[in-house]
This record gives sequence, structure tokens and C-alpha cells, in this order.
Amino acid sequence: MNVTKQQLFELYDSGKSMSDIATYLKCSVNKIVYWMNKYGITRRNHSQATYVKENPNGDPFKIKQKYTSQEILLFGLALGLFWGEGTKATPHSVRLTNTDASMIKVFRKFLTEICQVHLNKIRYSIVTFNDCMPAEAASYWAKELGISKDKFGTIVSIPSQGKGTYKKKSLYGVCSITVNNIKLKSWITEQIEITKTAWVV
Repeated sequence: MNVTKQQLFELYDSGKSMSDIATYLKCSVNKIVYWMNKYGITRRNHSQATYVKENPNGDPFKIKQKYTSQEILLFGLALGLFWGEGTKATPHSVRLTNTDASMIKVFRKFLTEICQVHLNKIRYSIVTFNDCMPAEAASYWAKELGISKDKFGTIVSIPSQGKGTYKKKSLYGVCSITVNNIKLKSWITEQIEITKTAWVV
């Protein structure tokens, strides 16, 4: 049995692993490795393989290429929000946390309309403070964001720290909106760097 370079490339490029291809072609993995090497087809590294496994249908987002005047404003506002309030520490997580529901909604609009993120990829979480009931916080954020309370999962409650505790706590805690995708995080970070280069002296 033999396989053409084009056939092998298309199978691998579709997201199938070498093991998947071997099963599909009814041959050994070693044979697939031999053909990959023979045809000079570059293999995915561990990170790329993990990404493909987690996203078998391709990227869960598609960046819009042409913007209306309103979308240009949304794009700039969302980048500014993420630059100031977004999580920078993890390379795979696009996360914005705030006490202001309007900021969360603006960033979500950016994710769904500009980045065209699938709604099922958006995650929400809440952290409350010692003087707030988790159930009340969940009801508040669910109403403000127009989502079901079960979207928040387990709500983390921070206990009192005694004297010196920060006095300006939000009555309903803080909410985070998150999309875990290393490619999307890289793209947003790149857009911020481009903006900084253009505007920051």
C-alpha cells in the first residue's frame, strides 16, 4: 500500500494525528512516520498537537476583516480595556475581570462580534467578598449579563482579612469573562503592541 504526498498532507492538515491516519489507512503508525519523513511533511510540535486535539473543528473564532465605524470604536475600546484590565500572566487565557458589568459586556461584544468567538467557548466566574452572599452575586451578574446563573460554576468567596481590609469592595464581587485560546490571546496581544507602537511616544 502507498499514499501520495497530497493525500497524506490533507489528512494531517485536517487535524488528524498520525495514529488517526494510520487507523484510517489501515496501516501501522511507523508506516505513516516513514511517509511523513519521505515527503518532508513538517510535524506539529506538542503544543500544536494539543491545540488541534482541543479544537478538532478548527479555531473557535474567526477575526473579522472589515469593520463598520461602530466596530472600529468597539475594537479600540476593547483593546484598551484588555490592556488595562486584562490578565497578562497566562499565554493561553483571554480574561477580563471587573466590578463593572458594562465593561464585561463591551468586552464580550468584542469577542463575539470582532473575534467571532463561539458562545460556548466563553466562560464566566465570580469572586465575592466577605460581606456579599454568593447567591445574590450570581443573581445580579446573571441579570446584568443576560445569562443563566449556572454559567458561573463554583463562586469563590474571599473571607474577611480583619483590620485594613479594602473598604471599597463591590457589593456583588467581581466577575471574569474568559476564553481559553492561545492563538486568540496572541492575536490580541499583537494588536495591543501595534497600537502602542503607533500611539505611545
